[in-house]
Amino acid sequence: MSKKSLTKKQQAKLPFRRGVGIMLFNKKGQIFVAQRLDTSGAWQMPQGGLDKGEKPKKAALREMKEEIGTDKGKIVGKTRKWLSYDLPPHVVHLVWKGRYRGQKQRWYAVKFTGKDKDINLNHTNHPEFDRWKWVSVDDLVKYIVPFKRKLYKKIVADLKKYVK
Repeated sequence: MSKKSLTKKQQAKLPFRRGVGIMLFNKKGQIFVAQRLDTSGAWQMPQGGLDKGEKPKKAALREMKEEIGTDKGKIVGKTRKWLSYDLPPHVVHLVWKGRYRGQKQRWYAVKFTGKDKDINLNHTNHPEFDRWKWVSVDDLVKYIVPFKRKLYKKIVADLKKYVK
């Protein structure tokens, strides 16, 4: 893969990486977001790839535990369909060794059953996030990197009804 930006036509020929995402919400109806360790100002909800043969629901709970150090949550809903996003062309060669154009994901609404102290971003030797906070569902999209905002609007439209 070239180290240069891909054209839209070149990028469109690449497959999507399949994955899952978690809209974790607390008793106040606030959504968990965390800032990526590798990109200052890049906030997102927990997400990650599917392992070979892994069911999406199981992957969602695994990713939550891996990324934020807790599995204290109950899945209460999911997006109606798989949602996708494309990476910006200038970073395709940097992410996932240039093998994917972006991600196609199933997103889950997860009710947080723990306490804030259960969240531990440093429980692993390879943390993904350096900060986290709870935000209102209506403010969520403004925290997200621009290339994922359209995706997050769809996630909110599908999952907001589960957030109480």
